[in-house]
Amino acid sequence: MLMSPGGRAAKLHYMANGFRLLAQGDHVVCAVSGEHIPLEELRYWSVAKQEPYASAEISTKAMLGK
Repeated sequence: MLMSPGGRAAKLHYMANGFRLLAQGDHVVCAVSGEHIPLEELRYWSVAKQEPYASAEISTKAMLGK
């Protein structure tokens, strides 16, 4: 999915089985890579750290502290 140049980062509250939209936007920014993740493609996040990840590999590395 291509994002429009005017796209805004959403603010989310991450929960165990999903997330709640706190501020409107069309994407979030990966806490590790800085990659923009469209909300409909967001699959990985940390409830404890309240941060999103772009992939399973990045999520695992973040959880292991690597």
